[in-house]
Amino acid sequence: MQYFISFLEGAITFISPCLLPMLPIYITYFAAGGERTAKKTLRNAFGFVLGFTAVFVAMGALAGTLGSFLTKYQTAVNIISGAVVIVFGLNYRGTLKIDLFGGRSIQFQTAEMGFFSALTFGIIFSVGWTPCVGAFLGSALMLASQQGSTLQGIAMLLCYSVGLGIPFLLSAVLIDQFKGAFNWIKQHYDTINRICGDLLIFVGVLMVTGILGRLLTLLN
Repeated sequence: MQYFISFLEGAITFISPCLLPMLPIYITYFAAGGERTAKKTLRNAFGFVLGFTAVFVAMGALAGTLGSFLTKYQTAVNIISGAVVIVFGLNYRGTLKIDLFGGRSIQFQTAEMGFFSALTFGIIFSVGWTPCVGAFLGSALMLASQQGSTLQGIAMLLCYSVGLGIPFLLSAVLIDQFKGAFNWIKQHYDTINRICGDLLIFVGVLMVTGILGRLLTLLN
């Protein structure tokens, strides 16, 4: 269940207000600034996804490792992690305003972008846009820290990256077909943000109360 939650958080990150509007620019990057072909765009999109996955998985390994040293303080870890996720949720739904999650623009030379250039761009994206995707990425990292295992931390953030990466790959070759859906999402950002924020708050409450840990134990 925790892996599905991380996957879902990655997918929701894709439609965040500071990421989705930039998608046409990213697709242009993947097309290397020229005529877009499915093969070239998909190849570069895969390199981009692989780049940010490597960084996020490393973060998951760190979170899981730190959590393994805090297993004796599991109750405190649950409360602190859950409280952080609740704050993320309140910020996401607009109840709180934290400038930390504003994101920033990224400039990258795309005229000769190939697979390895796209991979480097993915790494830069993961660092430069961490404030933008911080709410759901932070929630995934808090979940990873609760696992108390490096391998489980890696698995958690791998699921998050897959959830974020699949929409990128699909959009790279199907963006023209998805325009209608993207426009609908943009028109309903306020409602979507509130629902996403409520989801984070719900997960945070489950973490604080220890209910999430008990549910995961039962499911395992």
